[in-house]
Amino acid sequence: MAERDPRFTIARRELGSLRKEKTIVLALALQLFIAAFSSFLVVGLVSLYDPGQVEGAEVDVAVTGDAAEDLIRASREVRGVDAQYYRSEETALRAFHEYEATGVDAVLVAETRDERVFVRAVAPDGNVQTTIVVVQLRDVLRSFERLERTQRAAYLDSLPLELPPEASSSPYFGFTYTVLLPLLLFLPVFISGSIAVDALTEEIDRGTLELLRVAPVSLTDVVDGKLLAAAGLAPVQAALWVLLLELNGTSVSAIPALIALVAALALLVCSVGAATALLAPERRSAQFLYSIGVLLVFGGTAVFPNGPINAAARLAIGSGGTVEYVAVGAIGLVAVVAYGGLRRLVGRVDADAL
Repeated sequence: MAERDPRFTIARRELGSLRKEKTIVLALALQLFIAAFSSFLVVGLVSLYDPGQVEGAEVDVAVTGDAAEDLIRASREVRGVDAQYYRSEETALRAFHEYEATGVDAVLVAETRDERVFVRAVAPDGNVQTTIVVVQLRDVLRSFERLERTQRAAYLDSLPLELPPEASSSPYFGFTYTVLLPLLLFLPVFISGSIAVDALTEEIDRGTLELLRVAPVSLTDVVDGKLLAAAGLAPVQAALWVLLLELNGTSVSAIPALIALVAALALLVCSVGAATALLAPERRSAQFLYSIGVLLVFGGTAVFPNGPINAAARLAIGSGGTVEYVAVGAIGLVAVVAYGGLRRLVGRVDADAL
């Protein structure tokens, strides 16, 4: 029965010991805070992710030069930018340096040379408002480039392709499903892998692994029990974080598939972590190798269009198709293979030599 299975006994013992680990408890509390107050945090984080979307962020720009009129016209397409014409660059710079009196946040100098328009921007250095000013200036220049391309198309011998319409999407939507949700889903996976590494290296360092084997428990049972505690923690956390997101008004689709993805990744990462701990029993070395390996794996898969991060985002917004579900199944298959490899490694390891 499960109650007498030594692996479940070891798993319960391992979960009980996690309460004494302040780092783990702090990480769990931080994730809980992010998930519980996601609606409030998204507004603040988006202000760093895309400062131009902050309500009430007004930027006054002094524009000068022979192409200033077109630049001012382009600035009207950007929300939160008030562009005013100045007759000379010296006057504009003087207004910029006298910010307290004029309120000018930046200067744009637009000059025409050889039928090309060169724009030089002056923004505050080290000011709290610098990031917002730079982002707003970037949007103005993009709008200006679009306007120039449209106007100059009439002088071309052949008509170019029409520019696609500008997409108007909410940055809050993009940030929530491409940054916040993957963070809440995959951070527990990384933590679980680290727990698996620590759980084994700690037993080896303290010499308690040999004491465990005095009982009718094999090394395989010990590793399985610790793996069960570490890998089982991630999908439980992910389910709780998704529930809190739902309570905060963030709708999440394909929840079973997302939980399955987290469980598969947790099994994969924890298997790799446990194998690392057995091959490199010294705690610092094992944690270093585990961290490098996980970063390389997740960094490499992030560039693929159907990697874990992109698959999670598409599933969460309800646009997941056959490819995303196949990706989840493939990750699950790799996780099972990794666990099988761990079992073979445990069978070859001499516990007395650890």
